[in-house]
This record gives sequence, C-alpha cells and structure tokens, in this order.
Amino acid sequence: MRVFVLDKNLKPLDPCHQARARELLKKGRAKVFKRYPFTILLLDRTVEESVTHPHRIKIDPGSKTTGVAVVQEKTGRVTSALEVSHRGQRIKDALESRRALRRGRRNRKTRYRKPRFLNRTRKPGWLPPSIESRISNIETWVRRIRKLCPVTAISQELVRFDLQKMQNIEISEVEYQRGELFGFEVKEYLLQKWGRKCAYCGAENVPFEIDHIVAKSKGGSNRVSNLTLSCHSCNQSKGNKPVEKFLKKKPEVLKRIKAQAKTPLKDAAAVNTTRWELYRRLQSTGLPVELGSGGLTKFNRKIRGIEKTHWTDATCVGTSTPMRLLLNGVKPLIIKAKGHGKRQRCGTDRYGFPIRHAPSQKSFMGFQTGDLVKAHVRQGKYQGNYTGRIAIRFKPSFKLTTGGKSFDVHPKYLKTIHKADGYEYVS
Repeated sequence: MRVFVLDKNLKPLDPCHQARARELLKKGRAKVFKRYPFTILLLDRTVEESVTHPHRIKIDPGSKTTGVAVVQEKTGRVTSALEVSHRGQRIKDALESRRALRRGRRNRKTRYRKPRFLNRTRKPGWLPPSIESRISNIETWVRRIRKLCPVTAISQELVRFDLQKMQNIEISEVEYQRGELFGFEVKEYLLQKWGRKCAYCGAENVPFEIDHIVAKSKGGSNRVSNLTLSCHSCNQSKGNKPVEKFLKKKPEVLKRIKAQAKTPLKDAAAVNTTRWELYRRLQSTGLPVELGSGGLTKFNRKIRGIEKTHWTDATCVGTSTPMRLLLNGVKPLIIKAKGHGKRQRCGTDRYGFPIRHAPSQKSFMGFQTGDLVKAHVRQGKYQGNYTGRIAIRFKPSFKLTTGGKSFDVHPKYLKTIHKADGYEYVS
C-alpha cells in the first residue's frame, strides 16, 4: 500500500512507498496531512519540480460494497485500494420508520385534514435517497482521490443484471412478458407451489395464511418468491424471526424452503438503477471514463490468477487493465458510510413519543460526535492511553468508545486525530 503525497502547495504528486514516507517524516521534510487515507505533505517540493505519472481510478460498483482501486497506468502498480460499504438499507429503514410515526401522529392529531394528493413534485433524474446515497459515496471518494493523486482517467464496471433470467435460466421470448403468476391468483399459486401444506410443520386441511420468508420488518419484499404458506400457529411463532433461526432444529425443512424460494433481487435492482446515473456523474468530472462489462472483469481476473474481492475486481475493470498487475503488499482501506448526523428536531422513544429536543449546535469545545481522538487519561479508573471515537455532550464529559468499551472522559485529555467526515475507517 502506497502513501499519498502532496507538494507544499497541496498539489498531488505520485504516491510513495511507506518506508520512503517514514524517512521523509523523520528528516522533517514532510508532515502528516491526513490520517485516512494516510497522506503526507512535502515541505520543500512543488509539482513543477517533480515528475508525475498518470493514474487511473477503477470502480466496481455494488449495492452493499463498492470496490475502488488506483492503478498506475505505466507500471500496473496498485497504489491504493478501498472498499466502501454503503448505508442504503439503513436509510430505507429510517425513512419507513419516519413515515410510520408521521402517519400515526397525523391520524391521531389531525384526523380532520384531507390527505394530500399529487402535490409533491420531483426534479428530473430524481432517485430514492437509498439509491442516491450509493452514488454520492462513490462521487465523494472519486473527488477525494483526485485531490491526493494525479488521476488522468476513470474506469467503471457497467454491469447489467437480467432479473428474470436470474430466476429462470430457461426463460425466452414471450415468457419475459408473462410474469410468474400468469394464469394464477397469489393464494392459488402458493397453494399449488407449496403442495397445500404448511411449509414449516407440514399441516394439511387447515386454514392457511400467507407468510413472508424474510419478514417485511427485516427488509423482505412482497415478491411472490418471498411468500409461503403457513398455519396460524407457525405464523405466530415465527413472527419476524429470520427463517434460519426459526428452523434451527429442522435443517431439512430449512433446506427445502430455501430451495423452493428464490434469491432476493433488490441488490441487483439497485445496481441496475444506478449504473447510468453514476456514469453521467463520472463524466461530469471532465476525465475520460472507460466502461467495462462484468464478464470482462471476470476474464481479466481469471487469466491473471487474482483472488476475487471487491477491490481486486475493481483493479480488473475495463480493457485498459495492464497484463501485469502489481498487488503485493496491498491492503484495502475498509470504509463504512455513517452519515453526518440527523435532521430530526425532536428525539423520540421507540413508540414515537417526544422525550428530548435536538441540540442547536453540532460541536462543543472544538469537538463533534464522530471525531477520532487520542486520549491520555492521567488519573482515575481509566488511566492510560486510548484511541477511539467520541460522542459529545454539551458539558465537559464526552463518551469515548474504543475496543468495544465506552467510558466518559474530559475533553482536556483529548487530541483530535481525524475529524468526523461521514465515514468510519478500518485500515
């Protein structure tokens, strides 16, 4: 893994080896500019006095995790690699929770009001917030890397999933226009599919209920592949438990249900939705954008004998991939999107009742929630040195989380290492 280097005017230079960075820091020719990703600032060099080489950002977009690699065009050396975990599902869950609370409040407090109807407009190109966040994460890291490295081009994997073929590999022609329920009603289809038996206990000749294999509250959908038949007692017993937990003592039944159910398609649908919008936004950077298929990425990886991960897939995107990729010693920086806080102006309990007001400020005594700090506690029960993240309070007692434990610490013992920027890092 190489270290990003900036000249004294904050212009990007070629990344250097870690040992070279340590030497420059030791001699006082450089200082640490940023912790994540680790970047040094040269104090005695400008970009005009240096030789730089073209680098390419390569992106393998995913629904949950996106792989990003920076490759030097001439040598094929992977100078840095990132794996960015998105928060799309958490955004969706938060929006649904807010909608439910708002609907309940509106029904309780203002039942007399007419429901609003067609009075909300959306701009052209609008995307759902959970989808938009995935694109924004990638945009953010392309922009940040361009400030730290001499990037001259971008490669993006433009993968497209045939959602119907993923469910039925034999599908063809007119079958694409006929859904799975062609000629059936949902209940009748499920009765035939599951043999008119409870999928969990095998009971027959009882009133059946439609059950979600993956519960709606856990992100399951109403797709017919996520529906099954169950008797009333099994439906009540399962509740919203994962089917693996509910059938922990019945592995044969679990195996049969998973074989008859089908793979959820929401991740594939998210990638299909974002691919062209991401391409348009990458083009707006002004750099040439190369597109590569998923099949080409796999071919490039196989003939080079590279193990499959998110970041190694990114290194193999497109026809520009050098025949020899130098991957030795590369350890990806694991990045998790955490957001920048809440807009909620009133804190509620789990039932939606207000219990506190949101603070009017985001920072206190120079710190804000999410900052990575170094703590040197001189006395007391927690005496020692710690590194972790803080949650501020508007009094001189912050909550420090480190190594799985949390305790209160006075801000006078803290020194900021990395300001909160909406992401969490594991190097």
